[in-house]
Amino acid sequence: MNSPIGFSIETFQNEYVPAGATRINAVVTVTATGGGDARTSSGGAAEVIIVDCSGSMDHSYGKLAAAKNATAAAISAVREGVAFAVVAGTDTARMVYPVTPSLVPADPGHKQNAIAAVQQLRAGGGTAIGSWLRLARQIFGERGGIKHAILLTDGRDEHETQQQLDAEIAACSDVFVCDCRGVGTDWEVDELRKISSALLGTTDIVANPADLVADFQAMTTAAMGKQVADVALRLWTPRGAQVKFVKQVAPDLLDLTGRRTESGTQAGDYPTGSWAGAESRDFHICIEVAAGGVNDVMLAGRVSLVRITGDQSEVLGQGLIKAIWTDDVVQSSKISPEVAHYTGQAELAGVIQEGLAARRSGDLDTATSKLGRAVQIAAQSGNADTAKLLEGVVDVLDARTGTVRLKSAVAKADEMTLDTRSTKTSRVHKK
Repeated sequence: MNSPIGFSIETFQNEYVPAGATRINAVVTVTATGGGDARTSSGGAAEVIIVDCSGSMDHSYGKLAAAKNATAAAISAVREGVAFAVVAGTDTARMVYPVTPSLVPADPGHKQNAIAAVQQLRAGGGTAIGSWLRLARQIFGERGGIKHAILLTDGRDEHETQQQLDAEIAACSDVFVCDCRGVGTDWEVDELRKISSALLGTTDIVANPADLVADFQAMTTAAMGKQVADVALRLWTPRGAQVKFVKQVAPDLLDLTGRRTESGTQAGDYPTGSWAGAESRDFHICIEVAAGGVNDVMLAGRVSLVRITGDQSEVLGQGLIKAIWTDDVVQSSKISPEVAHYTGQAELAGVIQEGLAARRSGDLDTATSKLGRAVQIAAQSGNADTAKLLEGVVDVLDARTGTVRLKSAVAKADEMTLDTRSTKTSRVHKK
């Protein structure tokens, strides 16, 4: 029998800071254990699969066929009883299954009919991703519980204004989680990353259409494992304190600072989406407080994990962030390994994106400097995956010093893969 999901919170920091210091940093690890069934969550679970059917899906051999097969695999992976729907996206959005903007239970009959409808898809028209998101939002409606969407595209959002897309992203925020995938190399990394970041999902590249089936199966299986919806980090800080940032730093970088909603006196909530029963995430929190004197002690922050249902919230776990001011240099100069590690991982993502942007603009000196620094950080932090991806765009002469030479010819897929996966971090090895 499945046990109810439980949560624990651990705080990692050096509590001792120099007299007069005002910045307090901590890494908070939230771990979910146990696990029930997504169908027992409030409102159950729902899945919407959005498939790009624009004309470009037919331009490169195999993309539309691969997308159909991947969508069929995703439908098959939806657990029986979970509600689902399939949407086709072009310069408009239309229902594939069912025929009206609604959800149907994933029983064998509906799955079979949906797969048959998907196999009839044809490519044609443009790309207006905002309209695709709008239809998904309408399908989910006011439903509670786990709400997840997969969005696949092979191109850029060219048939609506940037303002229209941004408005729809904002409207979908906190309504459902969305994982985005770009197939091929003609789509925009920043565009999909903007969507997935706002909707608490992931973005990745599937350069080879043949890999779509396995990717869709993995995404859907992961979504089916989610068991607790609408979970937030609630941060209380003392009067006069200022929250500088709240960032998820593992397994992916996701800045939650601007997502705060006030939840009481001196407290605010930061959304984290849905959780599975065997999942761990790290968050870096930075708080600015009034400077203390020697031997002063302060509770700089109280971090709670809360599940929000309507106007009610249930506390699932809690941790404390402390500050003790000292004139002992030995105590105050110790750097928390967790804080140092994730500060480096955030810098790693930044210099990769800046370096690739400089390379595209022809500023080769800046590109070499930034990507060299990326190689150095990846080596120091043990981020082997990113180090390997960097080798696709630079020749590494000395990883320790970050000495590199830009490759004269770089496959577009290699560059986009590095850019897309720059926000994936290596976990710190906690003692």
